Amino acid sequence: MSSRNTPTGRRSDTPSASASATARISLSSLRGHKRRFVGTFLAVMLGVAFLAGTLVMGDTLRGSFDTMFGNATSGTDAVVRSAAAITTPDDSQGTRQPVKTSLVEKIERTHGVAAAAPSIQGAGQLLGKDKEPIGGQGPPTLAGNWIGDTELNAYQLAEGRAPAKSGEVVVNRGAADSGDLKIGDTTTLRTPDPVKVTIVGLATFGGEDGMAQTTFTGMTQADAEKYLTPKPGEAASIQVRAGPGVSEQGLVDALSPVLPKGVEALTGEASAAENTDNISGQFLTLFTSFLLVFSGIALLVATFSIHNTFAIVVAQRTRENALLRALGASRRQVTAATLIEASVVAVAASLAGLAGGIGIAAGLQALFPAIGFPFPEGDLVISGLSMLLPLAVGIVVCLGSALLPAVRAGRTAPLAALRETAVDRSGASRNRAVAGAVLALAAVGLSLTGVLVSPSVWLAGAGAVLALVAFVVLGPVASSRAVRILGGPLDRLRGVTGGLARRNALRSPKRTAATASALMIGVAVVSLFTVFGASLKATMDQTVNRSFAGDLAISTPGFGAGGSGLSPKLAPALAERPEVSTAVGLGKGTAEVDGEGRALTVTDPGPFAKSFDLGTVDGSLDGLGTNGIAITREEAEKQDLKVGSTTELAFADGKKATFTVRALYGRSELAGDYVITREAWAPHRMQDADSLVSVSFKDGVSAADGKAAVSKVAQEYGNPDVQTRGEYAQSAAGGIDMMLTLVYALLALAVLIALLGIANTLTLAIHERTRELGLLRAVGQTRAQLRAMVRWESVLVAAFGTAGGLVLGGFLGWVLVKASDGATSSAFAFAVPPVQLAVVVLVGLTAGALAGLRPARRAARLDVLRAIATE
Repeated sequence: MSSRNTPTGRRSDTPSASASATARISLSSLRGHKRRFVGTFLAVMLGVAFLAGTLVMGDTLRGSFDTMFGNATSGTDAVVRSAAAITTPDDSQGTRQPVKTSLVEKIERTHGVAAAAPSIQGAGQLLGKDKEPIGGQGPPTLAGNWIGDTELNAYQLAEGRAPAKSGEVVVNRGAADSGDLKIGDTTTLRTPDPVKVTIVGLATFGGEDGMAQTTFTGMTQADAEKYLTPKPGEAASIQVRAGPGVSEQGLVDALSPVLPKGVEALTGEASAAENTDNISGQFLTLFTSFLLVFSGIALLVATFSIHNTFAIVVAQRTRENALLRALGASRRQVTAATLIEASVVAVAASLAGLAGGIGIAAGLQALFPAIGFPFPEGDLVISGLSMLLPLAVGIVVCLGSALLPAVRAGRTAPLAALRETAVDRSGASRNRAVAGAVLALAAVGLSLTGVLVSPSVWLAGAGAVLALVAFVVLGPVASSRAVRILGGPLDRLRGVTGGLARRNALRSPKRTAATASALMIGVAVVSLFTVFGASLKATMDQTVNRSFAGDLAISTPGFGAGGSGLSPKLAPALAERPEVSTAVGLGKGTAEVDGEGRALTVTDPGPFAKSFDLGTVDGSLDGLGTNGIAITREEAEKQDLKVGSTTELAFADGKKATFTVRALYGRSELAGDYVITREAWAPHRMQDADSLVSVSFKDGVSAADGKAAVSKVAQEYGNPDVQTRGEYAQSAAGGIDMMLTLVYALLALAVLIALLGIANTLTLAIHERTRELGLLRAVGQTRAQLRAMVRWESVLVAAFGTAGGLVLGGFLGWVLVKASDGATSSAFAFAVPPVQLAVVVLVGLTAGALAGLRPARRAARLDVLRAIATE
């Protein structure tokens, strides 16, 4: 209190006494009304747990990869490699020119060098015991030479022996376990040409069964040169070990003067850090950013639930706060009392969330390896930032959500103590309606500008955020009309019970809107990803149907980095079959065009033009030869090229060549932007592989007979999947379903928090309407009718939130698809999946019914006489 008389007659208005009194009032209120804050506690705890779990998991992954790479490369003091790398938009790691293995002898004669060994690396995919590829839908599948020097070899022999002759290999133990392989087994290694290999040893990487889920096959140096390099005598790099007393930097300084031009030496520590970043850096950044976005969504949903709880509590304590004001409490003291309550809940819930976050990280660490996700083993890494940031965020979110209700509590007039506390029946103000309409118009205008006028994902994203704000502002304005419409059928279907449920939901438009807003955000994000995922699938179907003219497709995995590609010998072998009219493979190459790294499509132009729809073609692809190139019109316009123009290509082997533009074409979805012949690529190729083979049948050949004939030939080349056009489109979009499953699982937390908010609001509303409920029971309403009334009220609130989220999510999905379409060269198709969205609606309504179960049971258990006597 600001002023009171002590027993001695003196007034005590010191700040410490005032603060002490305020704190005692807050703590007394918390003890007396613990149940009011259960929903708030759980909302904060879950949001903080998700955020803390994400940060701890990111630190653990980063620490595990650092330790694993550090252990694996501890014996390598320097790495010699080509200095330049060509990177493309799809490959940030880049392609480097190989170094000569003959350089090893020169390096070994350098002062300070104890040992050196060539490291030959390439793609190589093992087939398991069931003839299926191991690890082909995500992490890389690698092959290379087995290095005899145990300190220079990143892999350590754990069982068996090293390969001694052609056809013998060592594989990492994790790959062997995944493929049910053991020492002595014979299997196939795709390089991409199929090679029969016998496993003679099992290896570990940095003490683990493998480098996360990456697979490795170690061969003799002769086999590695034969299958992984374009010609013998070349390696990806040379590993070097220093002699006694020579530091890593000292070794690099000694090597640099003896290395030829274009070849560099870097320390083993720098190489390990680079490898860690290449393997885990981008993955970790994307993965943790992805999870942090959903942590933000969960905390945003929690904000609405927390704010609603405190707003209701303050409204219910109007008379109590007024009495405090009448007894001398200042506005600041009443506001502070509410904020102290919020602080206690925030700190307790955030601390519980930190413990929960550690548990989540530990659970994911155990779960992910079981489903094939790269999560190395090791102790959890818990940093100070990973604990302090979620703690601070939880406290700030809770206090920020309670701030406006606390200020409102402080403004309670002392005369309010003389009035009965009324249920909040306030509607939406005219100012709110105007502000919401202005925000909605601005959101639509900004979104349409970013979609139609000046294609920009950022402009469209800003419009999307503004649309979300507009929906929240307009919630109370729309809630009355929406609840009347949505609840209209209840009068006919449920009679008086349904009518009462609808009227209860209409009592406070602000409260209904605030309660539904949390669910609306969750449903909006679910709907957004559902629409975007369906549009991506429709885009893939459109691309395949428009660009792919073959009857069958043989392709590498469409999602992930795994797989070694297809043998370039497969398409010519298929073309010899009597059932096949045309078979053409699409290989991949890289080169710098106009100073920028670009992906090249390497193919046979004649069959290629027959198997893929390139749109209108200017010039001819038949005459490309060894110095001709075909380019999309879009790329040609960027470089001011036309048919007959020349352009210079710089390849990873350090050579440059001038190419003449002999054809311009329109579509590039499957064909790529640059096409050259295999003959033109041959002098510069690295490990040659096709990513796609298109097969067309001769007239009169049935689909079944043609596929059987093609599959028989494919078995001889590593048994890749042979698919129809529809199956190819479906498999190419297979990663979308995986992505959506993960998104739905993560969004389940946000929906759960929203349901806790609905349940908490109903529980508080029942406390508010105790006397009213007692009167209803007194005039004949049964317990079952009372439970049904509360449940249907919950369903109506959920229906309002679900409907708003569906509209908002659909709009944002359309904006995202159209903005992506305008900002990239790919043509995106917009698709609305009615079945999936119907499931979203059903889940939202069901969730509303579940949220109302506990409040309904509590209402039905009220003692009638005590309820009537309640003030």
